[in-house]
Amino acid sequence: MRLILLGPPGAGKGTQAQRLVATHGLVQLSTGDMLRAAVNAGTPVGLRAKELMARGELVPDDVVVAIVSDRIDEPDARKGFILDGFPRTVPQAHALDRMLREKGLKLDAVIELKVDEGILLDRIERRVAETKARGEQLRADDDPQVLHRRLLAYRDQTAPLATYYQLQNVLRSVDGMAPIPEVSRAIDRMLKARSGERAPAASPPAEKAPGNVKKSAKTSVVVPAGKAAKDKPAARPPAGAKNAVAGAKKAGAAPKAQPKTKAKAKTSKTKAKTKTKTKAGKSAGRTASSRKSNRPRRLTKRH
Repeated sequence: MRLILLGPPGAGKGTQAQRLVATHGLVQLSTGDMLRAAVNAGTPVGLRAKELMARGELVPDDVVVAIVSDRIDEPDARKGFILDGFPRTVPQAHALDRMLREKGLKLDAVIELKVDEGILLDRIERRVAETKARGEQLRADDDPQVLHRRLLAYRDQTAPLATYYQLQNVLRSVDGMAPIPEVSRAIDRMLKARSGERAPAASPPAEKAPGNVKKSAKTSVVVPAGKAAKDKPAARPPAGAKNAVAGAKKAGAAPKAQPKTKAKAKTSKTKAKTKTKTKAGKSAGRTASSRKSNRPRRLTKRH
């Protein structure tokens, strides 16, 4: 888990960072602490930063980013880290994004603690009065005028980071004026919601559709079980049989065999014709014989 805490001075970033370290086992990375550690370790980046600071110059962004890069490569930061005090400007945020991309990393969330500057100034003045009343020494930041200058610098340089990270959809805002436990619970809820957004949703198991299912290349239509047989279209004849029928019609195929009754009628007609011919023959024979008998007999002499 890689986080950035945003908020003006006095918003409670340090308190919430310590709680996240204890709860999630993260490493709090403060720019000032990392610079001092790099200088003390004598690293190449630390030596360069030491020379700049010795001349009273501000450490440039590329040096700060290089120090952050070396620090998050250490084993204790592999589980996650919280950046405190960095980035302070949009150009530093661009440089941080490039460095994380080169390492194959990205930020999980940027948590903004939103506060009322007027209330912050009132708190400082009250705290100063209480500290003086107890006879204790004031801290360096327990000064309303110093706080006012720091608030102006935050508004001009760091506040635009909220818009920058909002466009990346990683900004989450919390009411920093709420009591510390409530702010902590709100941050925990946001981190859980953020981890839920990154987790892919499990696809539900496919349900069996009732009845018969007709599938096509584009859509699937569910047919109720009761209508399946009723709405089923008649089976088409095979293409070969259809062509054979058409060919027979074109060629004038012979009609089907006549039933047996027609054959019997045909036979009876044949017999009737035969009888008629026979009778006609007999009558013709009789007529011929009668003609012979009616002829006059020729008389012949007897010798």
